[in-house]
Amino acid sequence: MRILVVGGSGLIGAHVAEVLRERGHAVTATARTAQPGSDELLDVGGATVEQFRALLAGHDGVVYAARTDEQQALRKPIYPVFRADLVEPVVRLFTAARLEGLTRGVVMGSYYTYFDRSHPQWRLPQRHTYIRCRVEQAQEARTAAGPDLPVAVLELPFVFGRAGDRLPNWSGPLERWARSRSPLLAPVGGSAAASARSVAIVAADALEERRGDDIPIADENLTWDVMLARIAAAVGRPRKVRRLPAAVMRGATRLGGGLQALGRKESGINPGHVADLLLAELFIEPVTGRSLDPSVKETFAG
Repeated sequence: MRILVVGGSGLIGAHVAEVLRERGHAVTATARTAQPGSDELLDVGGATVEQFRALLAGHDGVVYAARTDEQQALRKPIYPVFRADLVEPVVRLFTAARLEGLTRGVVMGSYYTYFDRSHPQWRLPQRHTYIRCRVEQAQEARTAAGPDLPVAVLELPFVFGRAGDRLPNWSGPLERWARSRSPLLAPVGGSAAASARSVAIVAADALEERRGDDIPIADENLTWDVMLARIAAAVGRPRKVRRLPAAVMRGATRLGGGLQALGRKESGINPGHVADLLLAELFIEPVTGRSLDPSVKETFAG
């Protein structure tokens, strides 16, 4: 197969390209700016259907691995901004893919859509603009692709790993905290986690099998205290992680939400409701069983 990887210079896109090439497939990797490992330059936010068609010509499948920052605080209203970032480029991409006759596709999504299905009472799309746009992204990508172009949506949790100097966008603050002399505090709850390599393997499988379903991915389910302890050990400062009371977590996040509101700003994950997520067990079953230790060490090796 010949596969176009949109966002191929990013952490996940680079691993997807690597795994596909290991399996003998040809890969074209795009990036917004010139980066090691990228073959074509493309600003997905401004790319038209015709520009996507020019890149997709001659390919069998496409992977959308561009990322966004859901925590960035923006001036209200933020929905049009997040939709323009998350949904509209994917609609144009898969419209172009359908017109070019591609036969398979993958979108790197979020595990919040998995929890929206499994816990509709949480009202995640109504409370969080980022999650609303992730739900719309999956739905509208498939509508644009049509029945002959199956699109698998990989529902990603915390992803550990490294590709050159490319790291998870959340790793820097956690590394600085783990290396500091500050105490490590964690609430109850936790999250599923996976390595970038595991994500790439699942993506390659989905392309080869022409899957068109939602695929939640987890190598391990980690409570927050266990995750922080493993990060601290990886940076060479192992120590005990103390329990943060739920009331403190709720108060801090509500205060953050109030300060945002005073500044007439919002973020994709609403701080007024984020405590409900942080205090929950955002776990996925079944897990792959692959150990996260190598990717945790790789993430925080620097």
